[in-house]
Amino acid sequence: MSILDRYIVRTILASVLMMAAVLLTLGALITFIGEQNDIGSGGYTALGAVWFTLLRLPAFAFDLLPITALMGALIGLGTLARGSEITVIRATGISIVHLAGICLIAGLVLVGAGVALGEFLGPSLQQAAREHKAFTRFNNVSFGGGGAWVRDGDLILRVAGQSSQSQFGGMQTFELSPDHRLVALGQAQGATAGAKGTWLLSHYSESRFAGDRVSRSGPGQRVLKSNVTAAFLGLAIENPELLTNRALWRLIKYYRANSLDDREYVFAFWSRIARTVAIAFTVLLAIPFVLGSLRSAGTGARMLMGLILGIGFFLLQRLIESGTIVFNLNPIVLAWLPTALLALVTVTLLARAR
Repeated sequence: MSILDRYIVRTILASVLMMAAVLLTLGALITFIGEQNDIGSGGYTALGAVWFTLLRLPAFAFDLLPITALMGALIGLGTLARGSEITVIRATGISIVHLAGICLIAGLVLVGAGVALGEFLGPSLQQAAREHKAFTRFNNVSFGGGGAWVRDGDLILRVAGQSSQSQFGGMQTFELSPDHRLVALGQAQGATAGAKGTWLLSHYSESRFAGDRVSRSGPGQRVLKSNVTAAFLGLAIENPELLTNRALWRLIKYYRANSLDDREYVFAFWSRIARTVAIAFTVLLAIPFVLGSLRSAGTGARMLMGLILGIGFFLLQRLIESGTIVFNLNPIVLAWLPTALLALVTVTLLARAR
């Protein structure tokens, strides 16, 4: 890579970094303001709200990375265009294709940053933020919301919210016969994961069905044997958008092995990959605008254009996400649709710019 190539890449990345700092500052301020009502609840203080806000920034940065990349590329390349540096570069014989290749290098660097944020930093720190806030405010909390249904052979489990790494707020058990008839129905107020695939169910009551008769036992304690682990249940009650692709893939394999509906997780898995790939195309999309209508525009106009395009891409992604589940459409095709449209528009505008 030549000195000129490195100069263009550094300019784009510096502008993206600047835009990321601006957007993250605004996001952190909004998040902190939103925490004001919870400050003073239990042991949750203003310092705890600041810590909660900081821990959520990597996940926020991942969600905004396509918008940030587009705005940063528009500003970086626009600065070069306003200073006539792009004109000089083109005069040296560098074509649009070559310029796009240079910008693609910057895009790939940002894709790598997106992978680091989305797979390693963002989910783990966001989980730490939620745990910090929850355990500060309450002694016993539910992280997962409504709960989850999980099947393990002839045993179906419904778990309530997770209160720690190995404890859950409650569990319902449904035992089936080989011909899929309900044999027993149980309800536990608490479930704690033990060793070697065991669960300790507290305040457990059970109704067992045999022909026309129903026998009831409990409340008491029961040791339940199951291949479902606490770690997996923690994933199952989690919002798919907050999981890494590695966790999503484990869930997809499990759901398919048990003939369960995995569309929500399949869409989330491919959507995260597609959004990460889209980062490279957002950088390329800045080239035709900078060489065309925004060549002499100010920084504010380029920021506004980048914000409009980025928000449009974000809203399209969310609209398609809801349609995937509601209308029973192919999740893989729809997960890639916004990125495919973005790529088509980018290639078309680049071809016209030539």
